[in-house]
Amino acid sequence: MHIFKVMQLIVFILVYPIIWLISILPFPLLYLLSDVLFFLLYYVIGYRKKVVFNNLKLAFPEKSHKELKNIEKKFYSHFVDIFLEMMKTFTISGKEINKRYKFKNIELLKELEKKNKTVIVMGSHYANWEWMAHLARFLDFEGFAAYTKIGNPYFDKAIKNTRGRFNTNLVPSTRIKRKVQDNFENNILSIYGLLSDQSPQLKKANYWSTFLGVKVPIFVGTEVMAKKYDFAVVYINVEKIKRGYYEATFKTITEEPNSVENFKITDTYISLLEKQIRNKPEYYFWTHKRFKHMNKAPKN
Repeated sequence: MHIFKVMQLIVFILVYPIIWLISILPFPLLYLLSDVLFFLLYYVIGYRKKVVFNNLKLAFPEKSHKELKNIEKKFYSHFVDIFLEMMKTFTISGKEINKRYKFKNIELLKELEKKNKTVIVMGSHYANWEWMAHLARFLDFEGFAAYTKIGNPYFDKAIKNTRGRFNTNLVPSTRIKRKVQDNFENNILSIYGLLSDQSPQLKKANYWSTFLGVKVPIFVGTEVMAKKYDFAVVYINVEKIKRGYYEATFKTITEEPNSVENFKITDTYISLLEKQIRNKPEYYFWTHKRFKHMNKAPKN
């Protein structure tokens, strides 16, 4: 075995048991640990605080410094919760996740199934996006979700197996187009979960619009895919009801993507996401540089 793979295996052997032990903690202890880690991350380490605050300041210029710092603090508490809830996914039971992550109007998707329409669910890095993976357990179609492949193959396999417990097939983002094409050619009716709030590479940016008041390049891959294969497009709105409890509702963006003008699907998605973020901004994933390409739009 190559020395690099040996090192990856050693890291997995050392780290995975810790993750597993955290995952079996009862939720009260899990959130007690979260409170401790929050204190260290926010007050001692200060992980990406400058990035988070600058993002918030750009998105909410009308808010005072005190208001922004309050959102920032709430975000970091939620951020650590999400990190530990991701670990909890390794061992959480179907019954427990049903109780903590509810889909309020799943019948909307079931109606699309009856029409034999493959569906793209457009989500975002808001609230808890990991537990969204158990959606496929309630549907007949095959479930697929794009994800960023982990460099360590042992962790990557463990995560794929974990999501597989909930009938969701994880597909690396670099291969999702191929998987969609294969499923289409083989008449495999599917439901795809795509987090569509990523910032595209500048060289691949072909659509610019306003997101939270800032002009940035917008990812349009989901819309392109929907139009190419005539997939229905649905938005998932996730609310954090209280710590460890979420409710998701679905809203149809379109059942006939080729009947709407170009970029309308993307614009509708952005509008719905903005409304969600402005309602409870502390639950959005602010550690990414969302506005890194602002002011770089090509001039006409």
